[in-house]
Amino acid sequence: MESVWRYPRPPRLEHVNRHVRVIFGGVVIAESRRPARVLETSHPPVFYISPEDIRLEHLLASARSSFCEWKGNASYYDVRAGEKVARDAAWTYRSPTEAFSSIRDWVAFYPGRMDECTVDGEVVRAQAGGFYGGWITSEIEGPFKGEPGTNGW
Repeated sequence: MESVWRYPRPPRLEHVNRHVRVIFGGVVIAESRRPARVLETSHPPVFYISPEDIRLEHLLASARSSFCEWKGNASYYDVRAGEKVARDAAWTYRSPTEAFSSIRDWVAFYPGRMDECTVDGEVVRAQAGGFYGGWITSEIEGPFKGEPGTNGW
């Protein structure tokens, strides 16, 4: 088991050999066996996927942006498959900080806004809270930031 309370702050980026899939509207939007994950104290891992492993025609630039003190400015995407649209459902760092430069333009998806996200075949549970994008699997243990009562963490 991995405890999110043993993850570092500032967060750590690690490239891993895991099989991740993102499905939306009956379409495999992304599939990779070489994602990166960001590990940060109190948060489940966030998986980032190379653009080479994403069906980019399903991503539409959104007007939303945000700032991460560790990674820099994030830009968001709506995800579309047919008539189905998930607003601000994915994000990327076009000019990340040096520590996260290896995931420049890689994309992270909110698992709760997709139909299904998996890690090595296991369907993930989304991190609670509208802002957080962690992927919870059976190997990750909390409690997790974003759950009720965690706003002050």
